[in-house]
Amino acid sequence: MNPLRYVRMVAWSFFGIRRKADYASDVASARPVAVIAVAVVMTAMLVGVLATVARLAAHTIS
Repeated sequence: MNPLRYVRMVAWSFFGIRRKADYASDVASARPVAVIAVAVVMTAMLVGVLATVARLAAHTIS
């Protein structure tokens, strides 16, 4: 399976919107370990971006 497809699967799950047919197709062909690894990396990236934005916002206010 294409690594970008895993990224797309995880990104759609962050938003909580996905067609049932697409979900069933992805679940049938996806490897759980790869999905978990991509989810952990994407979550860390999201937390990093949010922390950076918060730090920049706090720096410009003070």
